[in-house]
Formats: sequence, C-alpha cells, structure tokens
Amino acid sequence: MKRTLLLAFLICSAYTTFAQPLTPIVDSVPMRDGRKLPVDIFLPAGWTSGPVILIQTPYNRLWFRLSLPLGIGTNIDSSNYAFVTADWRGFYGGAQANYSGAPTRGQDGYDLVEWIATQTWSNGETGTWGPSALGKVQFQTARENPPHLTCICPLVAGPQFNYQEYFPNGCYRTEYVEQLDGLGYGMSPILLANPTRNIIWQFAEADGFYPDSILVPAFMIGGWYDHNIDVMLDFYNGIRTQSPANVQNQHRLLMGPWAHGGNGSATVGSANQGQLTFNNAAGWSDSLALLFFDHHLRGVQNGWNNTPFVQYYTMGSNTWNTTAAWPPSGMNPVTLYMHSDTTMDNIPPAVSSGSISYQYNPQDPSPTIGGTTLRQDLDQGPYDQSAAVESRNDILKFTTAPLAQDMTVSGEVVIHLEVSSDKFDTDFCVRLCDVYPTGESMLVHDGVYRMRFRDGFAPADTGIMTPNTNYAIDITLPATSITFLQGHRIRVDVTSSNYPRFNRNMNTGQAMYPGPVATAGDTLVNPQIANNTIYTNSVYSSRVTFPATQWPNGIEENQVATAVRIYPNPSDEFTRFEFENNVSAVMTVTDASGRVVYTSQVNGNQALINTQQFANGIYCVSVQSETGVHNGRFAVQH
Repeated sequence: MKRTLLLAFLICSAYTTFAQPLTPIVDSVPMRDGRKLPVDIFLPAGWTSGPVILIQTPYNRLWFRLSLPLGIGTNIDSSNYAFVTADWRGFYGGAQANYSGAPTRGQDGYDLVEWIATQTWSNGETGTWGPSALGKVQFQTARENPPHLTCICPLVAGPQFNYQEYFPNGCYRTEYVEQLDGLGYGMSPILLANPTRNIIWQFAEADGFYPDSILVPAFMIGGWYDHNIDVMLDFYNGIRTQSPANVQNQHRLLMGPWAHGGNGSATVGSANQGQLTFNNAAGWSDSLALLFFDHHLRGVQNGWNNTPFVQYYTMGSNTWNTTAAWPPSGMNPVTLYMHSDTTMDNIPPAVSSGSISYQYNPQDPSPTIGGTTLRQDLDQGPYDQSAAVESRNDILKFTTAPLAQDMTVSGEVVIHLEVSSDKFDTDFCVRLCDVYPTGESMLVHDGVYRMRFRDGFAPADTGIMTPNTNYAIDITLPATSITFLQGHRIRVDVTSSNYPRFNRNMNTGQAMYPGPVATAGDTLVNPQIANNTIYTNSVYSSRVTFPATQWPNGIEENQVATAVRIYPNPSDEFTRFEFENNVSAVMTVTDASGRVVYTSQVNGNQALINTQQFANGIYCVSVQSETGVHNGRFAVQH
C-alpha cells in the first residue's frame, strides 16, 4: 500500500510544483443510482462564475490539494479556471459508492459534468484533464455525450482494452500488470485466465474502440517512452477520420520525448527523461494544453484552430516538427541486414549459409534497464544498455558502422528475424539502440515475440515449436521519431528475455503461467536452458526496416548504388568482381570493423583479388565512379 500511495502521489503531482496545501470546498455529488462521490472544488479568489476543469482519479483526489496541474501548483488565484477533482467509485473517497459495473465510469463522468453545470460557480463550460487512468476515463465520459462537456485533454492514454497491450506478441507484461494490481485494479486473474486472443478479447477490443462517439474536441498528449503509444496513435487517427465531421478537424495530437510518469523525474512535460535531457521539450504539454482550454472553454482568439494537427518531437536532433497526419510523409523504407559477424548494413547477405547462436537461461534472464516500464522499482525512459545488458553472454549485438550522415526515423520500425531453437517454445526479445561515439548504447524501443504464437494469437493458432526448425517472425516496435546522428551507430540487441518487463519463457512448451493466480505471472516450473539461433544468410535473412529519410551511405543524390557481382563467394584463393559498366576508380575493401584492408585501381568492368592474404570473415567492397556507386559483400573461408 505504501508503494501504491507513493505512485498515486507522483502521478497526481509530478506534472507541477507545490508549496503550501490548498484548501478546497468539499462536497458530495449524487450519481444516478443514488450513491454519492466526494469532490474537491478549487475556486480562484473573487471567483463568481466561469469555466471548470474536471479531473477524475482512482489515485486519491486529496493529492491534488498539494498541487494543481497545468503549472498552477498552489497558485489557484492566478488561474482562469475552477477545478473539480473527484474519486472514482471503489477508490479512496469513493469506496463507499462501490458498485459491480453499472453505472459505468463514463456514466459517472456524465453525472459529474452535468452536476458542475448546475452550480453557481460554473458557466456551463467544462473541460477534462488527466494522465493515464485519468485520461482513459475522459474518453469514457465523452462517449456518454454529456451536454455540458466542451473538450477533453487526455495524456498518455487511450480508451482501448487490447490483447497486445497486456500480451505483446503473446508474452505477458509481468511488471506492468504487477503495478496495476498494486494500484488496486486486480487485473491479473482475468488476464492470466485468457492468455490467448479469444472471443472475450475480441469483444473487449470492439467495445473499447469508439472514435465515432467522441463528439467534442480532444487534445491528446503522449510520449515516445510511454507504454500507450500504439493505442494513442490508433485512437487519434480514428477520431480524425471517424468522429463527426464538425469536430474531426478540431482534434490535435502532441508527442514529446516523454515517459509515462509516476516514477522518478521522467514525466510528461519534464526535461529529464531517463539518462537524457530535452530542455526544449520542458513545459510544452502544459503550455499547449492551456492554449487548447483557452480557445475552447474561454473563447480566446489565440490561433489554436490554425495550429498543426500533429506536433511531434524528434529525438537526437532534438527538434519539434509538425505534420498533418501520423505517420508523417517523406519517410521511405530503409532495410538493414544482419550479418554473421554481427555487423548490420543495407547489403543483403551474399552466402546461403550463416547463423549465430546463444543460450537463454530463464533463471538468469537479461535485465530490464529503462524503457516503457511502469513498476515503481524500475527506471523509465532512455537508459544505456551497454553495462548491464550488452556485457552479458546471452545477447547478439548487430551494429552498423558509424553513420556518414544523419538518418531520421519517424514511424514504426519492423524487425524481421529468422530463428530456431532446440526447445519447444522460447521468446525472442529485441532492443533498438542509438550507440553514441562515446560508447553509450541508449535504448530507443524494445519488443518481444513468444514463439508458440508465431501463427497467430487465437487459441487455435498456437502450437509448440519443432526443435531446430527455422521460423520467421516480425516484431513491430512502437512508433518513434529519432535522428540517428552522424558518427552514431544503430544497434539491434537480440536476446530471449527482458525481465521483469516481460514474463520469462520456461522453454518447455508447457503451461505458460502455472501455479496460483497471485504468482502465476512470474513463475518458473522446471525451466530449461534454450540454445537459440538467428539466421543471417541469403536464404534466411534477418533484417530491420526503418521508415527513414534515407540510408546515410555518403552517396551524392545524383548517384545510384548498384550491386557488384562477386564470385566465388565464399572465396578461398581468388575473388572476381564484375561491374555493370566500365569504371575508372579506386576499389576499397573493408573488414567487419570498418578497417580498410585493400585498395586497388579499377579500369574496366571487372577486377580480381587474391584473398589468400585475408583472414576468414565478411568483407565489404565499394567502388565510387562517375557512373555510380557499386557496393558488394563477400566472405572469405580458407
């Protein structure tokens, strides 16, 4: 309970600063079933009547006496708004009004909005604000269409209840559900009883997606290190196309470099996020939310209706950008291939054999370091993976050479893996990292895939693996916007665990969550060590596809990169290179570390190299001439 109260305090107060506590007017609001919800009412000095911002919380409304949001803190007298904070039924002050599901939380929100409209201190214009669960309930309230609800401002939240949110690619989010249980939601029993996307999930997903029911302007605010990215962007795109025509163009989206909040200094709108600082993102969520409320609740002509539909922050370059829709235009697919020497580039593997294996021990899992976490004892946001994660022997680190130019990525990165295991089930976990010239490997996003779900997530789709058989999976990471800067490297870490963010696979192919419900989401019963393999050859090519500006290979815009015909490949003694056209240029061969090992003048359409002088390994060849750039890759095996 102590941890729960602390997290509740942080969620409610971390968006602002606080000094001396506020003294609200305390009242009780009758709901349609006769039960009452307690509310705190905060009125600026000299207030007679005006617009009101409603906050509905399951985390104890009393914390707002220490600090009001939107930069107000305890200086309520400077506010242009009155505030009403209300406890949910069944939580804190609303415990005595507990119920079994009817009225719904949205109906309670309706009753609160309409009660506010009858008060002398309200002019009938009511908006809502709040992060996380306080954001989800805003959608539920808007769905009920209370006549006096004017606009909503949900942060790091969407209304959906999706299978993938709790079981991404079939794997239970251990720390996430543990924290939700600690906050009083008690979700683990129903989740663990439904680990596949069955008819219950299909009904819940259909019921939780209702963009056509949002009849008021919504300003949605999210962060690239929040765990709600997918549901937020899906719902924003939904209301922009499916809400009534008269309101579609009034919706706005703001995406910053922020974590979910609730633990430490990383919150929506703060500069410090994990081990990085984004000073020019500090305060944006509050200042833009106030512009939104001023326009819709006070009728201020501040140009809000002319603001871009989407404003988003690009990390790395640390710039704010705008777009009419998400994802932004101008991004093109850039595919990088993983190679057996753990390099990664845009040249497909040249040989038909090649793979790398590693061991995964469920009793010694790869640790969770930062990311889109929620549990109180875990860090949130971007953290360096090099010491605690990448120094272990249960990981493959596929890394590019230092980038010759900046590469901006905006959208969803897809990691395609060709894999096998010597066990009946296992997981494959990935971490996308930005590797600095100084060596830090800063986490951008992570993902997981549980192999028994390789054919789908419905009950009939699941099946154990055939040991040592090749399978293909795609891990789609949540959306992001980041510029990998010149001199940085891009890295994809591949492991089979990321704990406690994801449940540990026992590798047995048996029941995934055995034992009592209270502990089933994090148990090990006769776990086995798995030998897992990533394939990196021309037949089974593991690769990463980025929505990016371009691959920064240093080629001028008027030049075209073409492949070199190389044979024999692999080479033992000699290798011949054939080009599409006659060239007159210098041919450069580099090894896996990027070191130049051979140069030669080429005149004509072919060249011959004695490879007996080369050590076994993978080599890249590049010839840049007036006719274009010719790139290739070959192996040497003596």
